[in-house]
Amino acid sequence: MREIPRPSLAERTTLRLGGTAIAELILEDATDLEALPERLRALGGNPLILGAGSNILARDGDLPLVLVRPRFMQGPEIVGQRNGKILVRVGAGVPLPRLLRFCVSQGLGGLEGLVGIPGSVGGAVAMNAGSFGTETCDYIESIQIVNGQTVRSITVEALQYGYRTLSIPKVEKGFMIVEVTLGLTASARDGISKCMRHNFFEKKSKQPVTAWSAGCVFKNPAPNMPAGKLLELAGYKGKKLGGMAFSSLHANFLINEGRGSANAALALLHEAREAVRQRFGLALQPEVRIVPCPSR
Repeated sequence: MREIPRPSLAERTTLRLGGTAIAELILEDATDLEALPERLRALGGNPLILGAGSNILARDGDLPLVLVRPRFMQGPEIVGQRNGKILVRVGAGVPLPRLLRFCVSQGLGGLEGLVGIPGSVGGAVAMNAGSFGTETCDYIESIQIVNGQTVRSITVEALQYGYRTLSIPKVEKGFMIVEVTLGLTASARDGISKCMRHNFFEKKSKQPVTAWSAGCVFKNPAPNMPAGKLLELAGYKGKKLGGMAFSSLHANFLINEGRGSANAALALLHEAREAVRQRFGLALQPEVRIVPCPSR
């Protein structure tokens, strides 16, 4: 286990925001998992499992957090077949784009809609990332997790997942994903590649994919009621505050223009939520994870 003191969240999140945590623990093998609970107790603070930092809005200042960074980089590799599906095992720390390139090279279809989503495989599973009608968890066969000091395999039947959520009812919260086995379909490489290119350029034309952003910041209240449209109608498309802005391409993308702060981001989100509530009577729920969590 490698340990880094006082890591910067701004350097570890795609929104480029956030203060300083207590420490960062980088996990690379099973012995690191065994030693993790004791090291967390010694450091104090609250553990935050952090992949590529693509769905995080970290607060400013000194933060009572210990970053736990799973660097399980095995795979992707084909490990068998079941019920007409080709099974692919991949470590939670593997970047999602790397998995998608593997799918193209091996002629494995199913995940084409995830192109253009930043982050790690573990993060995509943990939040059931999705786009173009594709959701990550629809392709899970099983996941391997660590909970406390116990490593276990969980089949898809034991998972509960929905729009941007994943839970395991019989496992207490705080589990960490170690690896994932996916069930994919044999398909023509050219067709997969063509579909991914189409999806990427479609996304690029409508979303600020190269900006400092955490992706969509609010969940859609309903499939026919996208948060971006509500924000646009409430006057927040392109709205700016303190170096932060809602994108002029897509109103549900909060971007850091290079001089923003978490305080400004949170203030802008609060303003936008209130504007939508007043106009439409709807309370938008954050899709981005705010850390530390707001006190209740």
